Amino acid sequence: MVINMKIKDGFVLQAIAGSYLVVPLGSQVTEFGSIIKLTETGAFLWRLLETDREKEDLLSAMTEAYDVSTLKASEDIDKFIDKLKSADLLE
Repeated sequence: MVINMKIKDGFVLQAIAGSYLVVPLGSQVTEFGSIIKLTETGAFLWRLLETDREKEDLLSAMTEAYDVSTLKASEDIDKFIDKLKSADLLE
């Protein structure tokens, strides 16, 4: 079963002084109420998830961009997706 994922509307990724911050906009400010700090890899995955993606898309992009095994990339992607889901940031 293929599952597409996408970041919910109302959030923007900003690179500020070498840090990557996700900032809520509009109604998300009161609903979400905080800012998220991401690593470079987290920001890379976030940008990919700004449009509909499958896990395989993320895995392919990550192994091309970083010197990482498919197994390690898959584990890291799963952890990142779980965090996004628990924060209710995915559609």
